[in-house]
Amino acid sequence: MNVAQKIISAHLISGKQEIGEEIALKIDQTLTQDATGTMAYLQFEAMGTPRVKTELSVSYVDHNTLQSGFENADDHKFLQTIAAKYGIVFSPAGNGICHQVHLERFGVPGKTLIGSDSHTPTGGGICMLAFGAGGLDVACAMAGQPFYITHPKIIKVNLKGKLRDWVSAKDVILELLRIETVKGGRGKIYEFAGEGVKTLSVPERATIANMGTELGATTSVFPSDEITRDFLNRQGRGEAWSEIIADGGADYDGEIEIDLSALTPLIAQPHMPDKVVRVRDIAGLKVDQVGIGSCTNSSLADMLLAAETLKGKKINKDVSFMVSPGSRQVLAMLSQNGALFNIIESGARILESACGPCIGMGQSPKSGAVSLRTFNRNFEGRSGTKDAKVYLCSPETALAAALTGEITDPMEYFDKKPKIKMPERFLIDDAQFQPPSAEPEKVEVVKGPNIVSLKQFAFDLTTDTVVSLKVGDNISTDHILPAGAKILPFRSNLPKISEFTYSALDPDFAKRASKINNGAIVGGENYGQGSSREHAALAPRFLNVKMVLAKSFARIHLANLINFGIIPLTFEDPADYDKIEQGDNLSFSRAGEILKNGENFNILIAGKGVKIKAKYALTERQKEILLAGGLLNWIKQNSTDTDGKVLAN
Repeated sequence: MNVAQKIISAHLISGKQEIGEEIALKIDQTLTQDATGTMAYLQFEAMGTPRVKTELSVSYVDHNTLQSGFENADDHKFLQTIAAKYGIVFSPAGNGICHQVHLERFGVPGKTLIGSDSHTPTGGGICMLAFGAGGLDVACAMAGQPFYITHPKIIKVNLKGKLRDWVSAKDVILELLRIETVKGGRGKIYEFAGEGVKTLSVPERATIANMGTELGATTSVFPSDEITRDFLNRQGRGEAWSEIIADGGADYDGEIEIDLSALTPLIAQPHMPDKVVRVRDIAGLKVDQVGIGSCTNSSLADMLLAAETLKGKKINKDVSFMVSPGSRQVLAMLSQNGALFNIIESGARILESACGPCIGMGQSPKSGAVSLRTFNRNFEGRSGTKDAKVYLCSPETALAAALTGEITDPMEYFDKKPKIKMPERFLIDDAQFQPPSAEPEKVEVVKGPNIVSLKQFAFDLTTDTVVSLKVGDNISTDHILPAGAKILPFRSNLPKISEFTYSALDPDFAKRASKINNGAIVGGENYGQGSSREHAALAPRFLNVKMVLAKSFARIHLANLINFGIIPLTFEDPADYDKIEQGDNLSFSRAGEILKNGENFNILIAGKGVKIKAKYALTERQKEILLAGGLLNWIKQNSTDTDGKVLAN
């Protein structure tokens, strides 16, 4: 078996290990972050489970840390108290970005992990089978339910050679995005193999696994080898290591080869992570802002490279340069060894160890700015400035631009790359982690006024829907429900946050949709790519959207639609997309019976005399969830045994 098959096999509860089959996996660990966690824990609380049933669950505060009002602070107190009561480790604001911290302190090779953040596959860098998921799926895992996915193809990414100076792991994943595109990874696990893997450290592997999400992949995974063992030893967690490598002659469902020694610095242009070109091809473009950080590139190695490169140098006067260490551990070690001085002295702005500008939580660029970021997404408006032009690049390319004031190929600008010596032992201080209470019955869960109780939905789709919105290809969850400092504080207040649904594309959508009893959204290819935020399904459902008809769906968003009772349909003939307009009435009959019987939807576009067919690929379990009005309702109709298997009452 290959690495992915070995981990799947060890955690398989039900289903066959065959492509396209629905499988149920036992989940060992979960993580949440505060932007999605509050809703996830409200859902967990509603299930009535007295204690989490995972080996480890961690609640991180790393997204909504800009506290310009009471809302975020109230959410943090709720997260702290509910963690204490239900058996969850709490990581407070300032402790660091969930994926970076989890890699450092909790990740275990061979374990399964799901998180209410789409970049949870970062754990693949340490050989975890790690999945991004909606908060409700994470809540279910904490309650002992299995995690359901359609068994993906497993694609071998064969790495050969060795990266040259000033070329980095970020360039590896940008090259894969150039090859595969943002929708090329749907229904796939990317497993990295070959001699080139042995040249990559765990942080480098994590960078690659992190941005596998931008491919639309189910997840990405590296083997657990001596490199993994060395990382865990330096973190004081050597006992967590085990060797997990592919068997000789292991089968894969496809193969991609990347020659590391042939790569040059790459950069993704606005406004999509797969618009990848060589840095040298657009060199000379004036730059206004540069950022190093995010869950993709904020490791100690990334920061030490910045410190050594900037030593004795000054940032260009026309550039705003920001640096975000990924964890308290990283920041403390930079301070301890003096490297932080080099970064500060260069003119950098040191930001909190948090997600920050990656989700538009501060540091938005000026109007029309060119911003180079070592982040993972550059969707239009995600930075908080709609007309900003955000480019994704490596720390090496970012440093060259920060110093020159323009896009610059680091291979051509710098001399020999400095050698970074990593410490034999990382600074270990887990005092900030708060373990769950030993007396949970005495813990009062604190809910501020912005935390609104869950709304229960029912299956009530009638014979007609009105198209409340029609959108194009590659619509992201940032399009559906934006992030940013103005909106994120309402993540625990569904009525309020729903007002912002599709506001970036159509400011009138929320008011219009709320007046339509049975709304439908029509979309193109790869609908719902990007973040795992379930609010991108919850908010439309709150606004009476009952159905989404698209050419194709991104994995996590598809699951979220089902979880909240929105029927996901695809065109039998994609050309029919052009026959539908916003405001059209889509008429059909017997929606419930059609789902039960597995029939296609025969839809009449009323007033036009045009008929189209829509299909769906749903398992029996997913059909039951839709007919129950959503996953929470369905769970109430089922009970769970101690092995996490779902049993009908």
